[in-house]
Amino acid sequence: MRSIAYIDGFNFYFGAVKDTPFKWLDFRSLLHNILGPRCNFTSIKYFTARVSSLPQNPNADKRQQIYLKAMEAFIPGLEIIYGHFTVHVQKAPLASNNQQWVEILKVEEKGSDVNLAATLVNDSWKNLFACAVIISNDGDLAEALRIVSQEQHKQITLLTPPRFKKRRSKALKKYASVSLTIKNTHLAESQLPDPIPGTNIHKPASWKST
Repeated sequence: MRSIAYIDGFNFYFGAVKDTPFKWLDFRSLLHNILGPRCNFTSIKYFTARVSSLPQNPNADKRQQIYLKAMEAFIPGLEIIYGHFTVHVQKAPLASNNQQWVEILKVEEKGSDVNLAATLVNDSWKNLFACAVIISNDGDLAEALRIVSQEQHKQITLLTPPRFKKRRSKALKKYASVSLTIKNTHLAESQLPDPIPGTNIHKPASWKST
């Protein structure tokens, strides 16, 4: 079946690979390991934002750039679509004393869910796929899935990151023809080669054991 995969990068990261040894992930291999030959992927669209390095997570930006370059070099048909990442200081009340305010570092990723929803709907109107494979658990995407399923009559396969298994979005599942949970075994079997063949791109050292 002619298919396009739509990957919510931050939702997937926190729901599947954060604090695991599986960050060096090959999404094309992952899709094949879960779905087998039933889908013919013409494109894999990865929605993310360029992160900033923070004191509590130094060099995060460099590790992300290495990974994005690795995917672009190795995964055919991959398209990376960027939102934006913001870091700013704001005041907030303490949970234990709402009369006392402290400065906190507010970190936000903006635009990925909107970009994914808009691209998904636009691609469906262009008839670019018969089946959309969605990797996310973000209920904000529900209206886009409804349009694609009920108005454009496309099939939707929903792949839920493993950490969301017990709180899977019912709003998304409602419009899915097929709903599956990604397993850690799928992640382990779907790693990029290190280094990426024909390049000097290596897996970040800190990812080799965590």
